[in-house]
Amino acid sequence: MKIGIIREGKNPPDKRAPFSPEQLQNLNEEYQGKLHFYVESSPIRGYSDEEYESAGVEVLEDISGCDVLFGVKEVPIEKLIPNKTYFFFSHTIKKQPYNRNLLRAVLEKNIRLIDYEVLTDDNKQRVVAFGRWAGVVGAYNAFWTYGQKTDLFHIKRAHECFDLVELKAELNKIQLPPVKIVLTGTGRVGGGSKEILDSMGIRKVSTEEFLHQYFEEPVYVQLDVGDYNRRRTDGAFSKEEFYTQPELYESHFAKFAEEGEILIGAVYWDPKAPQLFQKSEIASPDFSISVIADITCDIDGYIPSTVRPSTIASPVYDIDRESGEEIEAFGKQNSISVMAIDNLPCELPREATKDFGRQLSQWIVPELLEENSAILERATIARDGDLTLEFMYLKDYVADEE
Repeated sequence: MKIGIIREGKNPPDKRAPFSPEQLQNLNEEYQGKLHFYVESSPIRGYSDEEYESAGVEVLEDISGCDVLFGVKEVPIEKLIPNKTYFFFSHTIKKQPYNRNLLRAVLEKNIRLIDYEVLTDDNKQRVVAFGRWAGVVGAYNAFWTYGQKTDLFHIKRAHECFDLVELKAELNKIQLPPVKIVLTGTGRVGGGSKEILDSMGIRKVSTEEFLHQYFEEPVYVQLDVGDYNRRRTDGAFSKEEFYTQPELYESHFAKFAEEGEILIGAVYWDPKAPQLFQKSEIASPDFSISVIADITCDIDGYIPSTVRPSTIASPVYDIDRESGEEIEAFGKQNSISVMAIDNLPCELPREATKDFGRQLSQWIVPELLEENSAILERATIARDGDLTLEFMYLKDYVADEE
């Protein structure tokens, strides 16, 4: 079986890859005679063509001869090769309108689409993700944004740091005022953000301490969904019910918004679940948050002030509290500055690639040799020109003409 690593074609360019040169070298040796890995030439990857070639990996201009193709971000429609198996983040499973035509093209071109986001083990836990690195870079960018907004300090952009060591060294240069930070999320993304906060020596406090105590040092609180969601009828919370019937719940995040100044959003959001707050709430003088790092970047979703993704080139925009409209970054003293880069791990592409490739090597590559892999079947959105049974709920989404 021939496996191709595609050149990322989405704009803005993404420097990540599914595997590092060393990982592909090891895989070619381990699966000799069964699997052979090739790389499509790319001038933008965090790893150069020469690094792959030095590892003995063949670099091609044309990988249409490969059976299975691995990418990272959505593949441009015109680049899709018919009758292939593709692995990439399709961003279609939540019926994202901007990728409707991509899924249509996948069906028209008879492509088997396997989405990284739904590759899960038997316990329904995701097995591959860039989450940790999104959390790491997102938290770093929260402080970069805060420094720019307050003019208290200035640090390098994340993508200007060579690696995680340099990124953490930059943060250790700064001296924060007694700012209160809200971190939502306890999964991979939240864990990556927590790693940064802890590396800075910022003290973690309980929800009660955060809401009711005064501090002379920076502190943060890490919130799980039960800390700011409650059942509409009686104010109680059941995690099992929340995940199966989120529409029964409402947010009571306002008390944290009154105390916090920086919000780092690192939660996977179901569109049926409550938003963290309503956009109208930001006009209240009690809404103290002035910097939002929306790592998950659901447009008009979990954090309603995220009206569009930002980019690595232009990482921040502001939202006017009164009108709720987007304005120039740092252009108004009392506005909210939003960092909503949707490809955060791309700012540390080499380390993010290594971590992702390790997960793929462990969980996915062996499955390519299985005739009926349960892991791959669960993550197959489309095959033979149609949606699979698990994803048949996308049929109306694909057919919608809007």
